[in-house]
Amino acid sequence: MTQHAPVFIVLLPLTAALLCMLFSRIHRHLGGWIVLASIAASFASACTVLQQVVASGGKAIHYWMGGWAPPIGIEFVLDPLNSILAVVISFIALVSCLFSRPFLKDEDWIHIGGFYTLFGLLEVGLTGMIITGDMFNLYVYLEIMSLSGYGLIAIGGRKSTLAAFRYLLIGTIGASFYLLGVGYLYSITGTLNMADMAQRIAPLITSPLVAMAVGCFIIGFGIKMALFPLHGWQPDAYTFSHPGAAAFIAGCMSKAPAYALIRFLYFIFRVDNPVVSHALDFIGIMGIAGMLIGSVMALAQYDFRRMLAYSSVAQIGYIAIGVAMGNMYGYIGAVLHIINHAFMKSALFLVIGGIVYRFGEVNLYRLGGLNKKMAISTMTVTFAALSMIGLPPMCGFFSKWYLLLGAYSGKQYFYIVILVISSLLNAIYFFRIIEQMFVEREASLTEIRRPETKLGLPIEMCIPLFVMGIGILALGFMSSSIVTEVIKLGLPEVFLK
Repeated sequence: MTQHAPVFIVLLPLTAALLCMLFSRIHRHLGGWIVLASIAASFASACTVLQQVVASGGKAIHYWMGGWAPPIGIEFVLDPLNSILAVVISFIALVSCLFSRPFLKDEDWIHIGGFYTLFGLLEVGLTGMIITGDMFNLYVYLEIMSLSGYGLIAIGGRKSTLAAFRYLLIGTIGASFYLLGVGYLYSITGTLNMADMAQRIAPLITSPLVAMAVGCFIIGFGIKMALFPLHGWQPDAYTFSHPGAAAFIAGCMSKAPAYALIRFLYFIFRVDNPVVSHALDFIGIMGIAGMLIGSVMALAQYDFRRMLAYSSVAQIGYIAIGVAMGNMYGYIGAVLHIINHAFMKSALFLVIGGIVYRFGEVNLYRLGGLNKKMAISTMTVTFAALSMIGLPPMCGFFSKWYLLLGAYSGKQYFYIVILVISSLLNAIYFFRIIEQMFVEREASLTEIRRPETKLGLPIEMCIPLFVMGIGILALGFMSSSIVTEVIKLGLPEVFLK
């Protein structure tokens, strides 16, 4: 069965999501448990594929859907890079799905079934975008991701409908730009398979249609990954999404488009041609602006969720400048930051979800003395905050270190200055959170739900919080192995010359 592990990553949660409403009608919690089990199986399949790819020395696994060979058929391609991203996304989906259960325990079968249907489809869309080897198939998964994301945002509460509608409008523009870019490339190459496209595009790289396609992809993926100034949908979407799904949305929805942009620029178009070189300069400018403006806007927020939303704009800027550097260290830093930020931001939104569940509070200045009431949450937020700032041995330090190496080796010293400034701004607003929790006098918070355990939260919420907190620390200690045994195995061909 291991030969079918690549398709199980997507097929199992897709099947569970489609059947969720039926089983929820039989018993209101049954559909949710089936979706949770399918995501666990998807994670196990992703781990199996990653182990196979690493054991083979980085040789990619090709899975042909229905036995049809590409470029006619659709294939899944799992190399070292997207294999580890599939593991990360399916793992965060698993812990977030478990974490969401207490929020829905008193809902009726329609609301529970609808939530887990959308949650399973979101996991399908994200993992499908990561592992597909077909450009149009990527668009299909992009739409699955977007539509399920709209739904999970819309059911978040009073202000969430408008946030979801704004995301729908802007996200549709992004998807249209991507599809337009695919059309340009298909018109001159006659193929949609990514590997085949990389071969056919090489002699046509100076074509105006290629330049237009690159521009369309930057705008399309830039909107989906909330790259400044295309991030207008993101603050409200992260702030008002359903608290049970916010960690998955904030941690992973921007990472699949970021990976797709890297895949197109580095593996299909290649960075050693003038068209992509000019595009990288443009991405670098957007990344710098996002890092500075996102950090400044985060400083001005008192809503914990909104502060983290603007922080994500800045963190996407880190990924953007790593891509823009166009060298091996910048590339490694960008990929490593995709992985690290997915963990860090998911952990922080899990903490917010726990606070909202117990106290219904999101004001940063109302969290005094929280360390005495929610010990696991404060441990996790401390690890995540220190990692976001970039302090060793947390994982965020290592991705920033590679970005600094990339800027230094490429003699792009202004990136070093921006990285230092942004990290200092990160320190200001994240130490503000730590100060509130550990130093300020205890706030008179009103419990809207009594603690079900001595840990302050239900066990289904405590386990994900603890796992994600320890995961941030473990990723820091494992960074060298991840870079050496996974990321460097999947380096673009341009860096292997």
